[in-house]
Amino acid sequence: MKEKLIRFMTGRNGNDELNRFLLGADLALILLATIFSRSTAGRLLMPLALVLLGLTYFRMFSRNRMRRSEENARFLLLRQRILGEVRCWKEQWAQRKDYKFFVCPSCKTKLRVPKGRGKIKIVCRKCGNSFMGKS
Repeated sequence: MKEKLIRFMTGRNGNDELNRFLLGADLALILLATIFSRSTAGRLLMPLALVLLGLTYFRMFSRNRMRRSEENARFLLLRQRILGEVRCWKEQWAQRKDYKFFVCPSCKTKLRVPKGRGKIKIVCRKCGNSFMGKS
């Protein structure tokens, strides 16, 4: 039996990070659809969950490994970008009592200056642009 499964999955995409995320989202949708089964939203969530489950299985059993690998790479880049933004927000929130944050008007870099210094001239380290700000 194990050999048959190995032979069947040979040359197929299998389970990757995007599939794990889709399965988690699918389980969450099924749970929400079950909780709100009597409402219109619950009736709309269950077909959406089934379509998402079908997409997950399609990706898992697909033989076009190059295309699925590209999809997974794009997902990983997007996830990394989102997690980086969340980490930045958490750091800013933790430092909000000691520092004030500004955005450079020319290059959009986030700059940190100490609080309580009054009106100061802020110089961007990246582009060298200077602007006034109240700390």
